[in-house]
Amino acid sequence: MKKKLTLSQKKSLLGVLFISPWFLGFVFLFAVPLYESLVYSFNHLTVAMSGFDTEFAGLQFYKEIFYKHPTFNRVLLDAVADLLINIPSIVVFSLFAATLLNQKFRGRVLARAIFFLPVLLATNLLSIEQSSNLAEVAQTVTGGGDAGLKSSELEALLLQSGFGSGLTMYITGSVNRIYEIISHSGVQILIFLAGLQSVPPALYEAAKIEGTTGYEAFWKITFPMVSPLILTNIVYTVIDSYNYNKLSVLINDTAFKALNFSLSAAMSWAYFAVASIILLILVRLVSRKVFYFD
Repeated sequence: MKKKLTLSQKKSLLGVLFISPWFLGFVFLFAVPLYESLVYSFNHLTVAMSGFDTEFAGLQFYKEIFYKHPTFNRVLLDAVADLLINIPSIVVFSLFAATLLNQKFRGRVLARAIFFLPVLLATNLLSIEQSSNLAEVAQTVTGGGDAGLKSSELEALLLQSGFGSGLTMYITGSVNRIYEIISHSGVQILIFLAGLQSVPPALYEAAKIEGTTGYEAFWKITFPMVSPLILTNIVYTVIDSYNYNKLSVLINDTAFKALNFSLSAAMSWAYFAVASIILLILVRLVSRKVFYFD
């Protein structure tokens, strides 16, 4: 007689089925190019009649990017700094927007679609922005002209309210970068929305009976319940940052304009190592505060 699967085994099987498309895609589409890029970073790559010829070079290209390349170190530090600055802004804005979009109001579906549109149109917007004056327009809207005056007013208001100078500078800087933050928050908003809709309504009903305010319900129920998704969104934001930072442009230009594939591969693996270290640190720090509801 065939033994029935337990509930735990069924959940494990569903997990395997859920991850199988990614695993198959990684094995058949991503693993070989990943291995080849690692090989290229340690070898001189030359084009021959039979394809590519490699000649072992050791750590030559890694030494070149860190000690000889004129811009790599600066661009890498800028990319890491922008990442660490943008992570809190994107996560906080995503949670705030998801909380608003989770409320019941007319046009809720349309509002959700509007917040997700930048994700679908990101590539087209980027190409348009580079070929027109939209970059100047965005700068005017988010950080220049009258927006700069509004930012100064906000800074004065925050300082008068007792906020520290460091926190005030960060908030005003986030306001000036609101275009960038919104355009890179679509997926994070959807993840938070899914988490908010999975919170048991009975928790809010019990809290309301006990006289809990909406503010208290958010910090005592909503925030702890979606805290695992904060960790998920941090990981996603770190990985997604590669698609729009200046370092990815430098790596792409080195490979396909300068045709130096070995140097480009070394840049990619160096950034991968740095991003992995950042991820490990953030996961260790945030996972200590994550609440899992059983």
